[in-house]
Amino acid sequence: MEARGIKPTSTIFNELIHTSLSSGNLLTALSLFETMASSSEGSYKPDSDTYNAFISAYANLGNRNATESWLTAKKESGFSVDAQTYGFLVQCCVKSKKYDDARKYFDEMILSGLMPNESIIENMIVMYCQQRNPIRVKDILKLVVDYRLKIDRNTVKKVVDLYGELGLVDELEELVLTLTESGQTSEVLSLVHCSVIRLYAEVDRLNDVEYSVGRMLKSGISFGYEEDVEKVICSYFRAEAYDRLDLFLECIRDSYKLTRSIYELLGAGYRRAGLSEKLNAVVNEMKVAGFS
Repeated sequence: MEARGIKPTSTIFNELIHTSLSSGNLLTALSLFETMASSSEGSYKPDSDTYNAFISAYANLGNRNATESWLTAKKESGFSVDAQTYGFLVQCCVKSKKYDDARKYFDEMILSGLMPNESIIENMIVMYCQQRNPIRVKDILKLVVDYRLKIDRNTVKKVVDLYGELGLVDELEELVLTLTESGQTSEVLSLVHCSVIRLYAEVDRLNDVEYSVGRMLKSGISFGYEEDVEKVICSYFRAEAYDRLDLFLECIRDSYKLTRSIYELLGAGYRRAGLSEKLNAVVNEMKVAGFS
């Protein structure tokens, strides 16, 4: 490196270590670390990022012993445990299902006055969903609002699925408010809005369905999947609420394009109900939409 006129620095070595670890070449990464550790040059001694690279790598593998060994080495070298390091520790413990340890590190981080990053929040939510603990999920979601953090769709889906399985309608309603207040993406908001609507549709609570659809549309969010629209339509058919179904279809017309599957569902429903006029209208709409 020096022969080529490149002055080695900790940053350069860290990049090489990251590359080696990313490609699964642990021996090369360890060799680079030993070179740094044994160097008399202060310009490329191991720094906090060096230790975090190894902590992250072992955390991704779910190797808690190795992760904590590198954490100890980092502390003994005089470096503090930052939020990123705590994130790796929490991730490792969740991955290895050492939930008590994950909670210990999370609580330790909060007591230290460090702000959790999005990865930490997502891992804690996933953990409490796995434990089917909606109370703790709700506690973590409060931090999403407090710190204005973004959480991804997959994480939110785990919360939605948990609440749905447990029949926690009020918690789902509160989730809509929490995620809206914290400024989540439209993709995430669509998921939670539609989950509430779907839950109401499954038990034929049409007033709540219509309120929830109106709330969603006013927020600029539309249906994302045809199965959610189909759930609502089936609810109207079960209740024989055909005029209300017409109003629903009119409400979503500007934001959602009906699919062939939905047209066929409408046609089958009107045919069973003996509503030939509505059936003919659906057939004509299908032709106009290009579904022959």
